[in-house]
Amino acid sequence: VYNGVLLRRNYVAKDINFGVGARAAMLQGVSEVAEAVKVTMGPKGRNVIIEKSHRSPRVTKDGVTVAKSIKFKDKAKNVGAELIKQVAKATNTAAGDGTTCATVLTQAILIEGCKSIAAGVNVMDLRNGINKAVDAVLKDLKSRAVMISTPEEITQVGTISANGERDIGELIARAMEKVGKEGVITVAVNKFIYFTGLVSLTKFQFWLPEILKFSGWEHYG
Repeated sequence: VYNGVLLRRNYVAKDINFGVGARAAMLQGVSEVAEAVKVTMGPKGRNVIIEKSHRSPRVTKDGVTVAKSIKFKDKAKNVGAELIKQVAKATNTAAGDGTTCATVLTQAILIEGCKSIAAGVNVMDLRNGINKAVDAVLKDLKSRAVMISTPEEITQVGTISANGERDIGELIARAMEKVGKEGVITVAVNKFIYFTGLVSLTKFQFWLPEILKFSGWEHYG
């Protein structure tokens, strides 16, 4: 009480959930995000249209972009959505790609993990088992990895990443040949379209007019 006026502090209400109900709600959020993201997976993946307030809808095939755009009114579901968004963002930061694959794997691990917990498996034992499985899978993948080096191999990888557009795959291979294995390629869209290669401290540019034939942009000089 201050000067005869009752002052009340407003507290923000918080929902506290435990056990099966909490896991089910979070898992629903995870699954709904994953289902929206997984349609973009692979070279034959489909586009997703994202509604934008006061702006034109966005069409994208990028998994992390789709994940970021999803938010639920239900708080428990939204917690699950945010968890899987963290996975997509971390993958995008670390590798720049593979966000859709990471999202699908996370969904599968969470679903099977919740089944195991419901069946009575100790949570810490489950965690340790998942970590050991990850180590085993990574070791196996590294043993199966094939290093690519030829322009044709680079073209094939670039073509797959470009949804089957071999012209783009060939441009990527040419850029890689220019900058080398440790080089950095930056694609900038301006009046002209070109790749900029950065190797050590030497910067050079080379024009790729071929890209204009499917970009619809006019090239001068």
